[in-house]
Amino acid sequence: MATDTFSPVTVIPREQIARDQPRTLGDALFDQPGISASTYAPGGASRPIIRGLDQARVRIQENGVINNGVSDLGEDHAVPVNPLINDRIEVIRGPATLRYGSGAIGGVVSAENNRVPTFIPLNGYSGQVTTGFSTVDNGRLGAATVDAGKDGIAVHADGFKTATDSYAIPGGIQRNSATESRGGAVGISAIGDRGFVGVSFSHYDSIYQIPGGEAAEARTRLTPRQDRVLSRGEYRPLDGPLEVIRYWAGYSVYRHEEIGIGEDGVDGVQAVFKNREAEMRIEAQHVPVFTALGTLTGAIGVQADRRVINTQLEAFLPRTDSRVGAVYLFEELELRPGARLQAAGRIEGDRIRSTAVQFPSDFLPIPGEDPLQFPLTRHFAPKSASFGVLQDLPYGFVASVTGSYVERAPTGYELFSQGPHDATATFEIGDPNLKLERARTVEASIRHAVGQLRFDATGYFTRYTGFIYRRFTGALCDDDFASCGSGDELRQVVYSQQNATFYGAELAAQYDAIPVGNGWFGVEGQFDFVRAQFDNGTNVPRIPPYRIGGGVFLRTEGWFARVNLLHAFAQNRVSDFETPTAGWNDLRAEVSYTKALDPAVYGASEVTLGLQGRNLLNDDIRNAASFKKDEVLLPGRNVRLFLTARF
Repeated sequence: MATDTFSPVTVIPREQIARDQPRTLGDALFDQPGISASTYAPGGASRPIIRGLDQARVRIQENGVINNGVSDLGEDHAVPVNPLINDRIEVIRGPATLRYGSGAIGGVVSAENNRVPTFIPLNGYSGQVTTGFSTVDNGRLGAATVDAGKDGIAVHADGFKTATDSYAIPGGIQRNSATESRGGAVGISAIGDRGFVGVSFSHYDSIYQIPGGEAAEARTRLTPRQDRVLSRGEYRPLDGPLEVIRYWAGYSVYRHEEIGIGEDGVDGVQAVFKNREAEMRIEAQHVPVFTALGTLTGAIGVQADRRVINTQLEAFLPRTDSRVGAVYLFEELELRPGARLQAAGRIEGDRIRSTAVQFPSDFLPIPGEDPLQFPLTRHFAPKSASFGVLQDLPYGFVASVTGSYVERAPTGYELFSQGPHDATATFEIGDPNLKLERARTVEASIRHAVGQLRFDATGYFTRYTGFIYRRFTGALCDDDFASCGSGDELRQVVYSQQNATFYGAELAAQYDAIPVGNGWFGVEGQFDFVRAQFDNGTNVPRIPPYRIGGGVFLRTEGWFARVNLLHAFAQNRVSDFETPTAGWNDLRAEVSYTKALDPAVYGASEVTLGLQGRNLLNDDIRNAASFKKDEVLLPGRNVRLFLTARF
């Protein structure tokens, strides 16, 4: 984690991605302090959960531009980002999220890669090839990235392919859990002394099965496909009031079919989801201003987003058109070396248009009457602000305190959902009268990122006014509203608002205890928790459990070894119609060796070979934050062999 930020930033570097070989962003981040995942279809659809917040409150982006697909509409929907080709994955929390939008109220998960090239490799070319095999699911994968350039032109290409069978669990197989994905990208940039400008095209294609319950019985599987164009650039003027001007722009076309055995007994397409989305952000950073109080730096930016969702067949959301325009400002004042103040503000204009439905107040059908449908356009103007103080302390420690006020407009699916979602076994009902959600947060951190001791501890408290959540009503439905109360297939969920309080803490530490060769033998530990309650004393649903973990590691002479145990406590603080979740233990071990090579002889400059074990105790692991935790176990004992070559 970085020490010069006002809030913690979790970074998964390229080397760790190559060792862990995650198939989804949720898999990559599941065990990080303060972060969990939905694990709806492990290896296929698993979206990050940050501090108990998910979907509309966690923004997924790639190279600065949103890349959700329709993963925020339902836990069964995949994020169209494969982690294997990324240079790093960052999770950003706190005031810095204001530059991305109110949809980042919980945090930003940012996949960073060089698909739009930003540099020319030192030797004219560079790249990486990785492959691996996992025992729990007969998993196979391969991924490669190549960067090259000369005379101010840089090019990039990457590709990946993964496949797994249905994975093993203690005592058997989790039926209908196989996955397969493939994709890649090409990009080109012109790079000069004053900046760069570039563009890339990427394709993502996958098929994965939905395990558990009726989805497994119906052999449900999803087929996400996405084409995406991304452009970014920056320009640094020679003089004038601006130091640098940057832009990010992207356009994506996404589609998936939900395929399975329908009520007619025929295996076919049951629902179709389409998403077209365009986003652009321009940011101008001014030159440092020297004042009597200190040096002032900052930037102003504008952002625009357009999203159109279309569905067909048994889909729960009508056509929805969303537009967002925003302006934001960041300023930082260095009072003296080691002390800084930061302030940020954002104003948005949101417009959401779709077809609303007026359901009965008890969400049960009235015989002989159909709910009234009518076109509706909602307008919102969220306003957000934050303030932070950062102070260097003796012995290399850094402390920070931040406060923020963030308003979030309800999304189209929170307002307009109105039907069955077979893959999640829910009948979803939105509320077209939802108001702005408001969050007031205070957060304090202390960090030490250099030397033998590396330490990061953060505590936070958030007060929500009008927290939007999905509430189980207890009723069951079939595929239309007239069946609600008498059906037996789908759980009825209603988007509702209540005031709520979230608080929690995250701690991670490493200590290099004993020098070994040119490296260290050390110990590590972590702890995180989030507590979330409504004002009436009931619990917010699907909150991750308290977790604690630790172990030992050795890093020396090209060797890396690690043994670590992560324990999740039982989650008994549950909401209505939600069951408790037992605790679990995930024992992990890893050993790898990295050797430098002569590229002239071997064609590669470095190679890493290793073994990694997960859930070595073969424990029953159920994710308390998952809709399907009573039906789906996470993978059992797994050993992964991995090989990575860099050139």
